[in-house]
Amino acid sequence: MPITKSAKKALRSSKKKKVFNLRRKNEMQNVMKEYKKLVVNKKPEEAKKLIPKIQKAIDKAEKRGIIKKNNASRKKARLIKITLKTA
Repeated sequence: MPITKSAKKALRSSKKKKVFNLRRKNEMQNVMKEYKKLVVNKKPEEAKKLIPKIQKAIDKAEKRGIIKKNNASRKKARLIKITLKTA
């Protein structure tokens, strides 16, 4: 447990940030999961409609520092590649 006043404040702050970061990460993962489900079920048209939503979620996670820049780029590239294979 933190002892100094500044360490206590840092702990409170990190707890608040954790909630927002988890929410953003879960949102990104849920959209990706939904997209992959559509691709597996051979529904490329519906999957293509989700691409902007996925990119938005990934970009927001990248902007907040939840995932790194190259990780975000890789995720987007691989998801779009999946769509092109099934189309």
